[in-house]
Amino acid sequence: MKLLVSVRSVEEALLAADGGADFIDLKEPGRGALGGLPITTIREIVGALRRHGGGLDISATIGDVAMHEGGRIAACVEAVGACGVDYVKVGIERVPQARSVLDALASSGWPIVPVFIADKGLELADVAHACALGFAGVMADTFDKRAGSLFDAVRMDELRRFIVTARAAGTMVGLAGALRVAHEPLLRALAPDFAGFRTAVCVGDRSSALDPQRLRTLVALMHRHAAAESGAPNH
Repeated sequence: MKLLVSVRSVEEALLAADGGADFIDLKEPGRGALGGLPITTIREIVGALRRHGGGLDISATIGDVAMHEGGRIAACVEAVGACGVDYVKVGIERVPQARSVLDALASSGWPIVPVFIADKGLELADVAHACALGFAGVMADTFDKRAGSLFDAVRMDELRRFIVTARAAGTMVGLAGALRVAHEPLLRALAPDFAGFRTAVCVGDRSSALDPQRLRTLVALMHRHAAAESGAPNH
């Protein structure tokens, strides 16, 4: 299980890369669940990470865009994708327009990761539809971080079906949503390909600065269990 860390600046991105993150996600936590960064900032962070080396995958969100704004979604995907990220994350709400948005995203030509907003539960039929369209990956996340974590919003059996649906299609799958260190055993039981963190590695709430010590603690925990499960020696 890889560790995804969300960052909002070049400084945070390099801190996360040097701190042991496996996956760097670009977003503005102060602008919502999938708050988008300015395009110039995304370009700067991508450039800094590529020069830094390490070959970490980079994703970026397009911002919290409503499902009925298809034209705006397409324009945002184009702008973010052109920044050179490995994955473009797009929030998918549990609404009737979800499937038409997924269809449009699948034909966009960019490596899209639909992020299913799970505050009202997951529509597994939409998830299966997305997996059949051949997206690079899928995620489950929450919109209202103040209401608790993903595990407060979605039952374990529902999350397990979400992961099984993605795995059956050979699709990369991730979980996020106000996750904390205490959720590591639940994540390990579900074993997604990656788990996304912001709140757990910040000094205060998710809009505050990344804390190197919290990041090191989380990385050590995640990597220790990964080593134990693979049978590798734990140094």
